Amino acid sequence: MDVVQRLKAFLDLTRAHFLIVWPILGCSGLFLAFENYGGFDVLLVGKVIAIAVFGFEAGLVLNDYIDRTIDKRDVETALTRYWRPFGSRPLAQGLISPRAALLVFLLCAGIAIVLILTLEPPHSWYMLGLLAYSYTVEAFYQIKKRRQRLPIAQIVGRTDLALFPVAGYLSYGFPDMTALLYFVFLYPWAIAHLGVNDLADVRNDRARSLATIPILYGMWGGLAWVGFFSILHLVVATFFFWGMGPVPKIAAGLAGLCILGANGVMFRDRSPESALRALPLFHVSLLLYAAGILGGYWL
Repeated sequence: MDVVQRLKAFLDLTRAHFLIVWPILGCSGLFLAFENYGGFDVLLVGKVIAIAVFGFEAGLVLNDYIDRTIDKRDVETALTRYWRPFGSRPLAQGLISPRAALLVFLLCAGIAIVLILTLEPPHSWYMLGLLAYSYTVEAFYQIKKRRQRLPIAQIVGRTDLALFPVAGYLSYGFPDMTALLYFVFLYPWAIAHLGVNDLADVRNDRARSLATIPILYGMWGGLAWVGFFSILHLVVATFFFWGMGPVPKIAAGLAGLCILGANGVMFRDRSPESALRALPLFHVSLLLYAAGILGGYWL
């Protein structure tokens, strides 16, 4: 395999075209902490950006490493093409060796850990704890969903994403009501988003024998799952953004419209293809939430 093909494989492994999302999400928590506790530290912003990039990328690589065998059973590539810039599953297709992927995971996680250790305690302790928890939960999710009768993997597994901006908050702030509310606000979004992803990939999940929501409860059950957690999220979002300024509120309103629109797309067609069309709307909503919080700090 030549250098260009190898580079494409590593870009697919890391979902490189989504790279901008992780620092924005992490910094949204950090800037809430700046607002609550006062002060501003440009060096800390740089550290949180780097920790967010390397920490999240490590989690994505860990995901592929654990699923490297069952991913070989895929029967279609639509969702893979969405998530990966060149549409390949490098480990399942033998483009990258498991050893190389494990080294990438260790390198990315190691860089994140070293950067976290440069933070002052107790903030470094908070972030190290969340990092260790997130990788443990990611592994649990990937393994548990292979054999379950209840959606335990989904309920536990998506706490890692909901805690991601909380880690940014705790890099400067402390465990308080804002940190708790950010988690409670984002957790139903993370559950709903995972449900959309599973609806879009239901054919592959059947081939992999995975117990995802639409496999456990059917397409209607999967749609009901996404709809319920979307509504719950929008209710919590109202309380979370209530005391913020006009910029975050406007962004949150637009994000809410995206989520409602995504649900409308899915319920109108009720197919994996419609779920795939709805998925970008969920991702835009997340960017709007995070960008709105950042904009609220500056404007």
